Amino acid sequence: MDYRDILTIEAGKRGGRPCIRGLRITVYDVLSYLAAGMSQDEILDDFPCLTREDILACLSYAADRERRTIGLLQGLVVSYGPVAATDRGVAAP
Repeated sequence: MDYRDILTIEAGKRGGRPCIRGLRITVYDVLSYLAAGMSQDEILDDFPCLTREDILACLSYAADRERRTIGLLQGLVVSYGPVAATDRGVAAP
């Protein structure tokens, strides 16, 4: 399953956030429900238009986005060296 086959982004829908199959349910919505402790079955009961594959697509999207973010941050550390506390405007201990 490739999340790109399930998730859609439309400029005029939900502020351009990734949605599930063109519905008005965003990846953020689903991730928030899971983070709040809802089970996949509870989400599917509350939103009968969703499938397990839709929920897995949201998780896959989040994992891919996290992987890309970490890769970008690691590239910055390699390019510029580690950021010291004083570089962030925080007083060094």
